[in-house]
Amino acid sequence: MRTAEQRGAWPGHPFSEVGRHGAHGGSGQRGDALAAPFAGAGDVRAGAEVRVLVRPDLPPEQLGTGGVHHVAFRAPDDETHARWRSHLAGNGVPVTPVIDRYYFKSIYFREPGGVLFEIATDGPGFATDEDPAHLGERLALPPFLEPRRSTIEAGLRPIREARV
Repeated sequence: MRTAEQRGAWPGHPFSEVGRHGAHGGSGQRGDALAAPFAGAGDVRAGAEVRVLVRPDLPPEQLGTGGVHHVAFRAPDDETHARWRSHLAGNGVPVTPVIDRYYFKSIYFREPGGVLFEIATDGPGFATDEDPAHLGERLALPPFLEPRRSTIEAGLRPIREARV
């Protein structure tokens, strides 16, 4: 079995330095929870942290039905976003360059088990190209995806309201 370090943790990763806390996963088996404080580089409540259960006995993440593609966190502005990127890179974490998604800017990195984490800016926001009173009434696409609109729309299924 591979250790968390063999799976992708690296020296200086926020989840490798903060401390290990005994924890139980959904299976009831014991594992190490690695905690990373998210108050250090961003504008977050004091003591806020993310805990990742490290289970070397399980295979690394694998995309599929019911799986998690990524976990997203917010940065209120470009300055905070840049501090997060600098903080991650400065601790040896492989992090993407800033990617402009039109509605927001994002950076991405992986936790030791391979799950993709995103930190995205609040702005410019989804009201960039449509009236806030009508958000979600039609499919809005950023300009770089407009040439693929017909393909994207063909793959969508209607959302049906659940009856309780």
